[in-house]
Amino acid sequence: METGSPDDPGTAGATRAADRAGPADQAGPVLPAGPADQADQVLPAGPVDQAGPAGPADPAREEPVWTGLPPGLLRMRRLLLVVWLGLLTLAAGVLPALFLAPSWAALALLPLALLAWGWVMLGRNWRSWRYAERADDLLISRGVLWQEETVVPYGRMQLVEVTSGPVERHFGLASVQLHTAAAATDATIPGLDPAEAERLRDRLTELGEARSAGL
Repeated sequence: METGSPDDPGTAGATRAADRAGPADQAGPVLPAGPADQADQVLPAGPVDQAGPAGPADPAREEPVWTGLPPGLLRMRRLLLVVWLGLLTLAAGVLPALFLAPSWAALALLPLALLAWGWVMLGRNWRSWRYAERADDLLISRGVLWQEETVVPYGRMQLVEVTSGPVERHFGLASVQLHTAAAATDATIPGLDPAEAERLRDRLTELGEARSAGL
């Protein structure tokens, strides 16, 4: 069977169209899609800064543990105040009224006012007395208007003694006297219970000997 002639316009057109058409346009090779874009990964946070274990407290910075004086000292001092000012009040009120005029008995108000003021001040002074035993020294604090604090190093103690006068013995009290190499650091703790005074004397003597031997 004869094919169409080249002069056949249908065949010729198809041939020319095939000649003009180049290789089929093909998209370039499609690269495999990479992994999906992901948000930047957040690095794991390091360990939270934590305060290290607290080291041992500095003994020099520790708050001292204060010990006050027993109330027997306050009772003794107030009793002595009442006795002495009571006698003065009696003398100031009776004698002028007998020898001058009854109106002079008003002078007794002065010792009475002094008695009331002294009663209060003795209480404040008693509360101001305190002492603290630290690792290397003994602190003694006292004073109301003018506060004074004495530091007595154990290594400087030369003599620790317990004294008790007649009035103190009557009230069951004793005092501890501290004598050191420097007179400026000598100190006294008054109005202690005898058992506490002896305990304090023995302990301070032992610590003083230990510190002196270590120097």
